[in-house]
Amino acid sequence: MRIDILTLFPDMCDTVLSHSIIGRARQAKKVEINCIDIRDYTLDKHRRVDDKPYGGGMGMIMAPQPIYDCFSALCDEIGAKPHLIYLTPQGKTLTQERVKELSKLDNIALLCGHYEGIDERVIEALEPEEISVGDYVLTGGELPALIVADAVSRMLPGVLSDDECFEEESHYNSLLEYPQYTHPSVWQDRKVPEVLLSGHHANVDKWRREQSLKRTMERRPDMLENAQLNKEDIAFLSKLKKE
Repeated sequence: MRIDILTLFPDMCDTVLSHSIIGRARQAKKVEINCIDIRDYTLDKHRRVDDKPYGGGMGMIMAPQPIYDCFSALCDEIGAKPHLIYLTPQGKTLTQERVKELSKLDNIALLCGHYEGIDERVIEALEPEEISVGDYVLTGGELPALIVADAVSRMLPGVLSDDECFEEESHYNSLLEYPQYTHPSVWQDRKVPEVLLSGHHANVDKWRREQSLKRTMERRPDMLENAQLNKEDIAFLSKLKKE
């Protein structure tokens, strides 16, 4: 997969994505991630990409020309139009299900707004998918773009050591993850649950499933609507509700 980030701060994005699991995946060619400077496509001799908003108001607006030309150049380079995503608080909230869908695409481009946003006309011209990473506002689209790039990349074959690394995580199957423990077995008088020390794999799996169901019901009951539940799961949840 190829991911291109269209941004005013390519070094910021590249630095973050050059470390840890994603950095190793890039080095191993499991995923290609490029950080493209929108300023390289401005026609302004001072490399300006923004201007005051028509109608007045605070802040500056990113102009349409540099963004449009940047994306057009990317399309020419690839020889196809990548799936374009504009990171904005006005978009649909990112979900793990959408991440899984995006990970199946060959090319995605992530457009980072900045200042007070981008000219509406370039949104109309490019028709990007609009995605939000939460109901809050940041100074720019770079952090949301990094979130999308990280979330999508780790779903690709070979990026993580095993599919189980993400298949049992929170949100993957519309359930929150079970509690995790490591050594020592007792810390500040707090003991690791005995079942995890038993070596009985079936009992461990049952405990983890039940803990996952319990956490989801307590913290995010809305997620249970999309979870794939068997008869044992339903019976366990019914028991919890009665307690």
